[in-house]
Amino acid sequence: MDHPFYTTFLLLAGLLLSVVALWRGWRPSLRTALAVGIALRLFLLINAAADSWQPLDFVDGFKPAGQAILAHQDPVLATHGSWHFLPMIPYLYALGLRAGLPWEIAGRLVTVAADIALIPLVGRLAGEKNAAAARFAYACSPIALMVAVIHGQIEPVALVFLVAAYVMARSGRGGWAGALFGFALSAGTWPVILLPPLLAMLPNWRERVHSVVMTGVVPVFFLVTMPLVVHVGWVDLLHVARYLGGVRPVVGEWGWTAWMTGGNWALAPTAAGIGQVVLYLTLLAVMWLWRRADRVDMTSAILLAFLIVTPRMGAQYLLWVVPFLVARPTRFSRPALWLAALWAGLGYIYLTHFDDAGWWQNHQWWSRSSVAVIALLILAMPWGRRTPAETEEPATVRSQPLPAGH
Repeated sequence: MDHPFYTTFLLLAGLLLSVVALWRGWRPSLRTALAVGIALRLFLLINAAADSWQPLDFVDGFKPAGQAILAHQDPVLATHGSWHFLPMIPYLYALGLRAGLPWEIAGRLVTVAADIALIPLVGRLAGEKNAAAARFAYACSPIALMVAVIHGQIEPVALVFLVAAYVMARSGRGGWAGALFGFALSAGTWPVILLPPLLAMLPNWRERVHSVVMTGVVPVFFLVTMPLVVHVGWVDLLHVARYLGGVRPVVGEWGWTAWMTGGNWALAPTAAGIGQVVLYLTLLAVMWLWRRADRVDMTSAILLAFLIVTPRMGAQYLLWVVPFLVARPTRFSRPALWLAALWAGLGYIYLTHFDDAGWWQNHQWWSRSSVAVIALLILAMPWGRRTPAETEEPATVRSQPLPAGH
């Protein structure tokens, strides 16, 4: 990274703004939250686009997927599975490339726009009482800034549709909630683990059936209409389907697998397979324990449990839980998110100014240090909100309004 101090300054500015807002009990307006969020993302976007360092998957995976659409090729087959999702996001990449934008900007505009749209949506998710605090906290979130802007990862695109689906489900609109959830699945497969809490938010079985149907319609639409956009036969779609949602069993980035591999990446199918079984069993246990809780709390518990026990991990996964923990913070959620941001920042900023040998050497201690983040993520679980009597909205920082002039 060419300008680590400037990038760190912007991230710290966002963090300090959110901390001061929390300490002083500020409740900035939506306009203020958007202005601050857009400014931080714009400054980081300009800096990241001009940097000589670009994330490996951003260049070698995402860019070829967008170029494949421009060449009327299937993005999955053209990248040999490097892009292993539906073509919804590559369609958006292609629009930016066709407009003549350099990839360093075109590839990030999609995620930055989605991340900005998340600011008001997080406020809606938090409810009227905590909306102002939640949306400002998300606007300033260092994790969101790093994942959406520096990395250009696809997580904000999945999240913007996912959070919108939750907002619709809360109002009882099963069909719309399902359609939005389907778009989230079309951006990334991981939201599928949150279908149970989404359905539980709906008022009756009729709305749940509508939601499930629409959830399936959207991804199927993107799949079956591919031959109309790219040169791919119907038979080829079977090969595409083999790659969708698939991941290589690479471990060693996070948690227990980082200690197993000495902090290095490794192809470990056995460890990854066992870890996946443990992960699924853990998620089922969490869904059961939080079955009577507020559905946002249940979602936070599911996603935190995923981060705690997953055998494979990328720093971008940390963003999954941010909108939900910001909307309904727990006692330790803020320290956990701050420490997670520090850990991710070391990866995105500190490690990237080393050469290959230096990067691998520092990766060993960095990946193993993730256990400290995991310890706080465990504490950040909504342990005290597992029953209806415990699920009221969290108390605001100040019970009395600030005097005029503050």
